[in-house]
Amino acid sequence: MGQNNDQGALQQPIGSGFHATSTANDVIKGIDLTGKIAIVTGGNTGIGLETTRVLATAGATVIVPARDIEKARKNLAGIPNVELGKIDFMDPASIDAFAESFMATNRPLHILINNAGIMWVPLRRDVRGIESQLATNYLGQYQLTARLWPALRKANGARVVNVSSLGHQMAQFDFEDPNFVHREYQTLQAYGQSKTASNLFTLALNSLGEQFNVCAYSLHPGSIHGTELGREASLELFQQMGFMDSAGNLLPEVLAALKTIPQGAATTVWCATSPMLENMGGVYCEDADIARLSPKGDTGQSGVQAYSLDMESARKLWVWSEQVTGIPFGAGASLVQS
Repeated sequence: MGQNNDQGALQQPIGSGFHATSTANDVIKGIDLTGKIAIVTGGNTGIGLETTRVLATAGATVIVPARDIEKARKNLAGIPNVELGKIDFMDPASIDAFAESFMATNRPLHILINNAGIMWVPLRRDVRGIESQLATNYLGQYQLTARLWPALRKANGARVVNVSSLGHQMAQFDFEDPNFVHREYQTLQAYGQSKTASNLFTLALNSLGEQFNVCAYSLHPGSIHGTELGREASLELFQQMGFMDSAGNLLPEVLAALKTIPQGAATTVWCATSPMLENMGGVYCEDADIARLSPKGDTGQSGVQAYSLDMESARKLWVWSEQVTGIPFGAGASLVQS
């Protein structure tokens, strides 16, 4: 039985030897994934594409579920060992259909990387009335992981990697009004809430997964230059966050701090493959190492907030997720009763 990361008990760097400028190629060096099966959501653009490329080149068979199959096929051209599937995280039925198609192959799933996400979008809701960032960035992770759970257990040593963000520091999870029905919609609050939920889910999932040899990790990939994540954000929003000047140009100090896409994918790949993380799950990582716990009230440029690693909140979120999705995890044990 591993240690529990409740309140960030395990949130200390372990001296991985990597750093903010390390790339995905750096962290995968010497690791052979031949015979391993991986799923990378959002694996056809940005850091997801780089994650797919690195895992596939290391020998893994990588399944990439995508909303736009033709775009995905074009972007993934030339990468070996890749399979495509159809998914739309704003459509719960689509998530189920993809999972069913994978489960029908009777293969184990060694690595599940929940990378797909959206950011800084106007208020939208899915067919259930769930706010779009919460639906895509968190509930999609929960639903897909739940549907694929038997294959993860079958792997006998699987890892689930949830791509979160430093943005979790923008908001705790609002159990009273998660979908902005009774409060004014603020896109940064919605984004932060969705990433806090991802961290809480990781903590709970790892606790449940211990008895099935499944470990879970969440991570901040860094602020990345050249992705599509902020494509819907307004100039005013970037200025509000201190990223751009009045003319819409990235500030030099901001540009200098941005990671490249290969650097941005490094922590995901490290969490998915590093031997240093054996039997050490439920942690939040950044710069290809375990992140430090942020001091209470400090919303800095790194680290993780304890409120996003609180087991009581994680259990409460788990119950809410089962109720909203109508999907009990079916894991053979109840997290709530553990």
